[in-house]
Amino acid sequence: MTAATRKEVLTLYTRVLRIARTWKAQSTLPQDTESERSYITQEARTLFRQNQQLTDQESIKRCIEECQARIEIGLHYRNPYPKPTYLPPMGLATQKGRKLRAQQRMRKQAKPVYLQSHDDT
Repeated sequence: MTAATRKEVLTLYTRVLRIARTWKAQSTLPQDTESERSYITQEARTLFRQNQQLTDQESIKRCIEECQARIEIGLHYRNPYPKPTYLPPMGLATQKGRKLRAQQRMRKQAKPVYLQSHDDT
């Protein structure tokens, strides 16, 4: 990881923690605000630690883009939770006998940038 990339990642991490510290829930209920703050903090810690060992510049850039997208979406909608995707499990069209692996690959490609780090549920 280059020094510039490291600085960018650390800046994003501190930005997320500052957002969590000043976050107020849309419902203005104190328990909702506290649970959303703890979610933001835990999610940031988990994802940053999960991607701590990345060395490939391309994958680091994807993670940075995902973080920036999630920050912007969260601030815009005032909702810290990732927006769900509404794509049925086998909803993508197949071509001439493609099997399950092709479906899974197409689903992975169809996943939005802000959900790249989340597993399918």
